Amino acid sequence: MKVTKNIHAFLWRDFRVNNANTYLIKGSKNILIDPGHHHLFGYVKDHLAKLSLTLEDIDLVVVTHAHPDHMEGVQAFSGYAALIAMHPSEVEFIRSVAPHYGSGMGLSGFEPQVLLKEGEFMVEDKAFQVIHSPGHSPGSICLYSPEEKALFCGDVVFQQGLGRTDLPGGNGEQLKESIKRLSQLDVEHLLPGHGDMVSGAESVHRNFADVETMWFGYL
Repeated sequence: MKVTKNIHAFLWRDFRVNNANTYLIKGSKNILIDPGHHHLFGYVKDHLAKLSLTLEDIDLVVVTHAHPDHMEGVQAFSGYAALIAMHPSEVEFIRSVAPHYGSGMGLSGFEPQVLLKEGEFMVEDKAFQVIHSPGHSPGSICLYSPEEKALFCGDVVFQQGLGRTDLPGGNGEQLKESIKRLSQLDVEHLLPGHGDMVSGAESVHRNFADVETMWFGYL
């Protein structure tokens, strides 16, 4: 699904072929966000092929957080030039808080080539903001494109929902603060890790307000 001129969404529609939303940002450097489960990665490859792209064409893989349904697919890039990027707190989370995640994903000894820290992040001529957004997981990040007014928010916030906090490293108070910060951004396209996208500034603003009203009392 084409979101903007440069952004494509491979949305989770069927448990048999997909598991989480994956996004592609096309440009002089192609960026793939959250490759998903390794055994279902064929879904992503098929969508790339429809855009006349292969794994060789991907320059950077951004992992919003280290849960298997979002990052296990990085295994597919072994032997390719793509760099893997994630927040340093999430690397530490894999190592110490839940080391079974790494071994269970076939990623023992995993080391990303790029550490995403809070602040501006340049990929060639494209400027992004990395927003550390803990709560669903300690090193969860959201990636914001001011040019596209697009927010790739992983499992922090969804359409009419938010990320669960009962997994290792989850924290309800942190999640509320993360969502409040994100709600202050100028967003036209809210692009979550699961479920439908939210498009249109008014719809995005209303979604943030609804999430706070409906769910913050349970955190």
